Amino acid sequence: MRRRVTATQKNFQGDILGLCNSLEYWSPRSKFDAINDIEKGYHQYYVRLPRLGEVDVHVVDGQNGKYLRTDPDRTLANNLDSLSDC
Repeated sequence: MRRRVTATQKNFQGDILGLCNSLEYWSPRSKFDAINDIEKGYHQYYVRLPRLGEVDVHVVDGQNGKYLRTDPDRTLANNLDSLSDC
């Protein structure tokens, strides 16, 4: 099942802690649960962006552990960072 993300929970440093969509029963979904959903194939998450359409959320294995990030696009920015807080 594909789940649309419309907002994110962030800590004071701007790290993504959770995914949200106020119109959905699954929201909020913690970062750890979303990572598990994606890795196990239970759910896919995406952000809908103007001019780009649907942009998938992926799990990235970084230096400090796994985190969530959208597909790289022309801005090279993580589109999750630009979403409002939930």
